[in-house]
Amino acid sequence: MGHFEPNLNPSIEGRRNIIYQIPEISTTLRRLVKDITPDQLQIPYRPEGWNIQQIVHHLSDNDMNPYLWFKRALTEEEPLTDSYREDLWAELSDYRNMPVERSILLLEILHKGFLILLNGMNPDDFSRTLRTQALGKITIDTALQRFVWHNQHHFSQIRSLINSNGW
Repeated sequence: MGHFEPNLNPSIEGRRNIIYQIPEISTTLRRLVKDITPDQLQIPYRPEGWNIQQIVHHLSDNDMNPYLWFKRALTEEEPLTDSYREDLWAELSDYRNMPVERSILLLEILHKGFLILLNGMNPDDFSRTLRTQALGKITIDTALQRFVWHNQHHFSQIRSLINSNGW
């Protein structure tokens, strides 16, 4: 998927299109992994990369952040968001021992709440800002685009492994 390139001035329709992709995240993820065996879940998508199981659990952990960031950006002036050591989280026991279905269910529940929040926002709310360590000062619009891009980016890693192995 390459590097993230935000649309700095999205139309209302363009924003809606991004928002409408959110419910498809868990559906797409479930479809991608439904025929993957437990052994195949442990295969990294590239040398020194995460395996599919780690990617799935990472997605549910990671998607909690923007939901909270948006709430903070809507209620605080330019909050500084926290980061976390995703590389180390991927090595924890829950990533190794928890079924991927748990993370997919978490995504479904999380995204339902996220959609209610996003659909309740007025157009000006999307211009509110927050600060991240990775991207600096960004608008909610940019963070929303990055949120969807991030999921698509990891889907491409899973698809690449599935296609290269003919699964």
